[in-house]
Amino acid sequence: MQRDTRQRRAIRRVFMSVGRPLAPDEVLEHGQRIVPSLGLATVYRNVKALADDGWLSQVELPGGGLRYELAERPHHHHFLCRSCDLAFDIHRCPDEVEELAPEGFEVDGHELILFGRCAECR
Repeated sequence: MQRDTRQRRAIRRVFMSVGRPLAPDEVLEHGQRIVPSLGLATVYRNVKALADDGWLSQVELPGGGLRYELAERPHHHHFLCRSCDLAFDIHRCPDEVEELAPEGFEVDGHELILFGRCAECR
């Protein structure tokens, strides 16, 4: 088990307060407001450890590196802003999405990503 350091507490606090998938550089930006000496290598090391521990889960979005979000969240989807490259949660899942599969196919899961411009970039 990893030590509960000031940096790790700051990183956890960032994920709990921001509430959307974050890239490591975003974690660094928010985390340095809590612990100014926080470095990118520390963020990567702790994010990986928190993911390995099951506290974070990886979010893979096209065109970008890995992002992370709190694990054990209910099923949801994502919106990726083409202007600022920030990712946001979509808390609603279309009921009919599984009906899009070809006839005779059995759907055992799905992933939906919306692209566009966020409210800030519009």
